[in-house]
Amino acid sequence: MSQMKAVQVSQAGGAFELVERPIPEPQENQVRIKVEACGVCHSDSIVKEGGGGVYPITYPRIPGHEVIGAIDAVGKDVHSWSVGQRVGVGWHGGHDFVCVPCRRGDFINCQHAQITGISYDGGYAEYMVVPQEALALVPEQLNAADAAPLLCAGITTFNALRHSVAKPGDLVAVQGLGGLGHLGVQFANRFGFRTVAVSRGKDKERLARELGADEYIDTEASDPVQELLRMGGARVVLTTAPSGKAIASIIGGVGVNGQLLVVAAPGDATDLYLASLISGTRSIQGWASGTAMDSEDTLNFSTLRGVLPLVETFPLERADEAYHRMMSNQVRFRAVLTP
Repeated sequence: MSQMKAVQVSQAGGAFELVERPIPEPQENQVRIKVEACGVCHSDSIVKEGGGGVYPITYPRIPGHEVIGAIDAVGKDVHSWSVGQRVGVGWHGGHDFVCVPCRRGDFINCQHAQITGISYDGGYAEYMVVPQEALALVPEQLNAADAAPLLCAGITTFNALRHSVAKPGDLVAVQGLGGLGHLGVQFANRFGFRTVAVSRGKDKERLARELGADEYIDTEASDPVQELLRMGGARVVLTTAPSGKAIASIIGGVGVNGQLLVVAAPGDATDLYLASLISGTRSIQGWASGTAMDSEDTLNFSTLRGVLPLVETFPLERADEAYHRMMSNQVRFRAVLTP
């Protein structure tokens, strides 16, 4: 049986291991992808450190849910996909089609949803198999390493903003200028919003404006709430920094009928002054990433309007280095493995 290189985690809290594994065969309703690139995401820590009871994981497991590649084999009853097509797979790795959310077309909230790289082996490998409903077509113009982060950081910010209450011309603030935020600023700009980047340090202003920010708020130099209120209040504040304290510090900058959109899961508890939601009819909403069609929309829009992540690439053998550089915020701004 032919072998492939892969990086796996054998147990919760274990190390990344470069191993030889049999190349998997696609089963019914599955395709096999020859991986061209796989992004390294903060959520890969779920596999590395364990799912904490929220995400059941069978070990050993190969992580990776930002995958770009080409179909090189199809399983039984796969008729809509063919060998050679360029495809991507994001966080949402499949659904059952029959639960109540699926029957309503709400596949992202499937009661038995699969997660790529958690429910089954992901893209830290030369090959992987995927349920056919999890596939998104990838435009040929997109470089694989650039496209991979669009399937997580990209879709998350794109989808949240396009479903927000903001309209072209509205003031939209993007809190954080990291892996999510640097894409959020680009999408907000391309959607026609008056885009405000909110981050720490004067040194980030130049990059924020190059990405498309009309205004920049340095949280070390001024109060972001007062600055946003001076501008009239934000119709939407997109919070991309996984910090409860940071989110709490900016909620007061949401304007009348405005919305605080949470797309990064805070690891810390926080106190929110919820009475501020009543006056002005403000709201808080979380947003999950999206389905394969949402990924496809993200990729197509990004190609059309020139939205690209800033990436650093690593060979598969340096997955451990890529992961730890990402977790310590040393990567600007997305790490990508290229098997």
